Amino acid sequence: MSSPSRGTFWNLLGLLALCYGVAALGGWSTSQGVREWYPALAKPPHTPPSWVFGQVWTILYGLMAASLWRVWRHPEAGTAKALFWALLLTNAAWSHLFFGLRRPDLALVDIALYLALLAGMVRELAKLDRPAAWLQAPHLAWVAYASTINAGVWWLNR
Repeated sequence: MSSPSRGTFWNLLGLLALCYGVAALGGWSTSQGVREWYPALAKPPHTPPSWVFGQVWTILYGLMAASLWRVWRHPEAGTAKALFWALLLTNAAWSHLFFGLRRPDLALVDIALYLALLAGMVRELAKLDRPAAWLQAPHLAWVAYASTINAGVWWLNR
């Protein structure tokens, strides 16, 4: 895709602000649960230290914004954009379900939906701009991995 098809610099800043705004919302839902509830849970052995999650998601949100920015002005980007919005909603819902409501079971359903939406977005991005799709490879890998942690937490604490 040529550079003129990409969104403007302001589009990129707006997408970054939106993604990091959702991250802040998720952090708000997560903060109390991380301090009071999550440390006491049994976790699968492949669970990384808690500080890793924030670092990884900071990168992934930036990659999400960059991917969508690459296709922003493409006339056929409507489905990719809709999937992006759905991803942001399910992402925020996961934090609320898992940490806010302390329901790993419901969060597991949400993350499965998230993974399906993400795979769909990658497929749509690949039709429009291969680099945009490849920017989501770490995101896809991380969410698949995080799904196993969510499933393990649910299984070990039911």
